[in-house]
Amino acid sequence: MDIKYVQTTCPYCGTGCTLNLVVKDGKVVGTAPYHRSPVNEGKVCPKGTYAHEFVNREDRLSKPLIKKNGEFVEASWDEAYALIAEKFKGYKPSEMAVLSSARTSNEENYALMKFARGVLKTKHIDHCARLCHASTVAGLAAAFGSGAMTNSIGDIAESKCVFIIGSNTFEQHPLIGRRVMQAKKNGGKLIVFDPRYTPTAKQADLYASFYSGADVAIFNGLMGEIIRNGWEAKDWIAKRCDLERYEELKAKVLEPAYSLENVSKISGISVEDLKTAAEWIGTAESAAVLYSMGITQHTVGVDNVKSTANLQMLCGNIGIPGGGVNALRGQNNVQGACDMGALPVVFTGYQKVTDPAAHKKFEDAWGFPDGICPPENGYEVTIMINVLADNPGELKAMYIMGENPLLSDPDLTHVEKAFANLEFLVVQDIFLTETAELADVVLPATCYAEKNGTQTSTERRVQMWRKAQEPPGEAKVDWQIISEIAAKMGYAAQFPYQSAEDIFNEIAEVTPSYHGMNYERLNKPEALHWPCPDVDHPGTPILHCEKCAHPHGKGMFHALEWKPPAEVPDAEYPYILTTGRCIWHWHTGSMTRRSETLDNEVPTGWIEINTEDAKDLGIANKEMVRAITRRGEVEVPAMVTDDIKKGEMFMPFHFKECAANRLTNNALDPGAKIPEFKACAIKVEKIQEAE
Repeated sequence: MDIKYVQTTCPYCGTGCTLNLVVKDGKVVGTAPYHRSPVNEGKVCPKGTYAHEFVNREDRLSKPLIKKNGEFVEASWDEAYALIAEKFKGYKPSEMAVLSSARTSNEENYALMKFARGVLKTKHIDHCARLCHASTVAGLAAAFGSGAMTNSIGDIAESKCVFIIGSNTFEQHPLIGRRVMQAKKNGGKLIVFDPRYTPTAKQADLYASFYSGADVAIFNGLMGEIIRNGWEAKDWIAKRCDLERYEELKAKVLEPAYSLENVSKISGISVEDLKTAAEWIGTAESAAVLYSMGITQHTVGVDNVKSTANLQMLCGNIGIPGGGVNALRGQNNVQGACDMGALPVVFTGYQKVTDPAAHKKFEDAWGFPDGICPPENGYEVTIMINVLADNPGELKAMYIMGENPLLSDPDLTHVEKAFANLEFLVVQDIFLTETAELADVVLPATCYAEKNGTQTSTERRVQMWRKAQEPPGEAKVDWQIISEIAAKMGYAAQFPYQSAEDIFNEIAEVTPSYHGMNYERLNKPEALHWPCPDVDHPGTPILHCEKCAHPHGKGMFHALEWKPPAEVPDAEYPYILTTGRCIWHWHTGSMTRRSETLDNEVPTGWIEINTEDAKDLGIANKEMVRAITRRGEVEVPAMVTDDIKKGEMFMPFHFKECAANRLTNNALDPGAKIPEFKACAIKVEKIQEAE
């Protein structure tokens, strides 16, 4: 019997925990602690503990599939590649779109971005960051010149005040929650604002529930109170910020509309709790803001993110240990996929596709004989879906790697209509997902345990995956599939890679923030945080220490008005619906629901209803109810609880049989094009009464 331990990085959330895969006779059979990681120090959450259980499932894709007469039949790779190449060559670049993946490696996202722009010549490439943190990238870039988490995970433990809003950190990022508890142990205060009394909220020194969509009003109210009491960081603001912008912000937050009394009416948080929060944040030696999709997934998501930056600049909490704006990324490599340019507006390292110098740089570096896509912004995934649904014939073909929009995107009826209008769909994945079932060609890919590569965590730490076993059947590594399709289409010379390391070396050449990285440097427990501009640079755990990333080096305040969600409760739909995750499952469940231990813990979804609301509706705990919005309806068990604000309801979004996204609103933030998953109007009916 041959047993070995292979160190790798967890494939679930953006924390970037290191663990060992236990390999017995060539197969992954378990996980074991890896104690040298500075991120998780040998600890993992339930998902990490059971991250091996889906790897060798019998329903892993193992051969290419081609749909013939509505049914999938197994095919050879040559047959699949020939069909894909023939079809793709028959479309104009503007008729094709590509979705990359927050679940795959940096190298694979880079390869697909290069394939989209260089082989297909299309400008339409995006991935699921559009659905979770597009507003973070836009909002923090506007404030600081860089759209990423400003501090490190370990740094949170040093904070004297942690303010968590829009994040159930202890369930979604448990090992970051551990750092929050260390901050508390070190004397720091914990403030949690959330519509639900979550496991995170239960650890708070100050908890307040509020109505989804009140965020800008809350931040403006807190900042007004801080300024009225003289707690703002006057010297820091004078040295580090654009003062004209500061005066605009000051005037805005001191308006009567943002008095604590008025903010209390908008948010449902008491004046006393708002005062306490403002004092704790305003007088703390260091304060950290932690947020996730509860802030970003709104039609005002960019404004919400700018508000977090406003508060932290106001209090001088940027560029210091224990401070910062800490956007907690939901998927293991959503940061890396953004860094790799799997977005419609940038190449790697956020180099704009519309910048002639950047466009020429990549055109020259890649050496495509017939050039690359035009220097124009492409469609975001949310816009792709709208175009497919509303303008049939404009987009005709799509190549999707490791994404599952048929469960992850809002208003699924609209998404289904959109995909029905595609002429040709290729899906590359490890399981036959809801999206793969609609494909014309399905390509079997490898999971994290079957390949080498890197992923970039929420704290900008670039970490290694290490191959632990061979893939099932004829499945291939994603970058290899992409390279072989490129070769079939006449571009073998542009994809000469023999290993993931070859691709990473190319990434480092063209990406300033990764320029000093290589596999030798990354093959250490601490890895490296970008920006890392040269091989002697130690990496950058904390951003903006001396100046911000804008050319002038100043932080930019934004004076913002509060706007309600696109859809608010009314007589017909009297409640607010919000959505999120639970500790046992992850996103569309394609991996966790195939992990026996995790699925046994939580086998299906639910809708949380406040006890008083349930009484008014005559609904009992665990009763099946019909949840209805203007976009659709689902039957789902009720969870009657005091742990959610009266007037608000919550559903997890992992479960296809009671899909929360059958109900959610695809209204978009005008800048980031992110949908408003976190607030829409809903009604709930007893099933027997409705029938």
